[in-house]
Amino acid sequence: MQRTMNVLALVKDEERYVFLYDDESTATLLQTLGKQAADKELSFTWYDAAVLSQKVRKLRQEAEAEERNPRLPESAW
Repeated sequence: MQRTMNVLALVKDEERYVFLYDDESTATLLQTLGKQAADKELSFTWYDAAVLSQKVRKLRQEAEAEERNPRLPESAW
């Protein structure tokens, strides 16, 4: 089975928050987003964490749906 790396990024003014994770690390990523939001020294907010968490969950659902119903490669057309 191929291991895929995912990239989640947020740009806030001059700051960049970039998170790299694989499909097995989704739960850890969600915890990390919460820890970042709780850090008062960062501009990363709970709203940012919520938006990114929602994005991660949506991407995960789409990947699972794709696994259940894979598309034919274009070369098969």
